[in-house]
Amino acid sequence: MTTLLTEHHLLGLAIGISTFLIIGLFHPVVVKAEYYWGVKSWWIFLLIGLGGLIASILIDDVFASSLLGVFSFSSFWTIKELFEQRERVKKGWFPRNPKRPAE
Repeated sequence: MTTLLTEHHLLGLAIGISTFLIIGLFHPVVVKAEYYWGVKSWWIFLLIGLGGLIASILIDDVFASSLLGVFSFSSFWTIKELFEQRERVKKGWFPRNPKRPAE
């Protein structure tokens, strides 16, 4: 895969598009995670991020390693966003889950 992308000078483009999609995927994940579990779910994203980071280091393929790195640091960024999402919910910008006790 990487060889094909490199030969046609598309590796950077593929990494860029994939990065855009990965970051875009995490926005609704933050909203849903805060809605259903609150900020106590931060440790899940820490573990996912650490797993992605380790995998990124161990994989030789540039494309896969890059995407795992982006995924990993997007998971780390999600931890920060969970706490900010809680503040957005408090301001009334997003709905609060009525089934979950208020923090």
